[in-house]
Amino acid sequence: MWQLDAAALSRGNRVILRDVALTIAPGEKVALLGASGAGKSTLLARLRQRYADQAAWCPQDGDLVPILSVFHNIYMGRLAQYPAWKNLRNLVWPQAAELAQVGELAATLDMAPHLYTSVDRLSGGQAQRTALGRALYSERPLLLADEPVSSLDEHQAQALLSVALNRHEAALVALHDRSLALLCCTRVIGLRHGQVALDAPASSLTLTDLDRLYQ
Repeated sequence: MWQLDAAALSRGNRVILRDVALTIAPGEKVALLGASGAGKSTLLARLRQRYADQAAWCPQDGDLVPILSVFHNIYMGRLAQYPAWKNLRNLVWPQAAELAQVGELAATLDMAPHLYTSVDRLSGGQAQRTALGRALYSERPLLLADEPVSSLDEHQAQALLSVALNRHEAALVALHDRSLALLCCTRVIGLRHGQVALDAPASSLTLTDLDRLYQ
């Protein structure tokens, strides 16, 4: 069970959200919706801070290391779980066990042909797949992701998001695609005017319901 109860969430000196109270239970895959500036990233950041040792994190900008390969960037998902000597060894000379694990995950994400390609040579969609791969490789129970499939087309986005959600006990994922939220998630939280304006099962909602968050 992951919970957040805060009178206010701020960015710098500016209050972004007020009276935030939410609980994410195991099995729940939650879409986080709202207009630009509604506070989605702020809410994700607070949850990440609170559950740092339990949350797999996929930021909106990817935050990849451009000069390193897809393998190395995905492997970074477990840096904190391995001793420094093992991380250094895999940086200089990737070992068979890690190559197999990362390679299998890369294949799932359709990135196997690019495993040794440096990130600065990838397309936007390929970079997003790599960033999501890094989060999945950390093998933590809660996925927190900020627009993780925004650079992919509709069908690719649905397939990749489904893979990511299925590999975690629970998830909170900020999305801009409302149809994708209803297709892939079990619950929707909507932010509007600095508050949680909607919290309901995805199966009970329509696109018209979600449109109100942007009016």
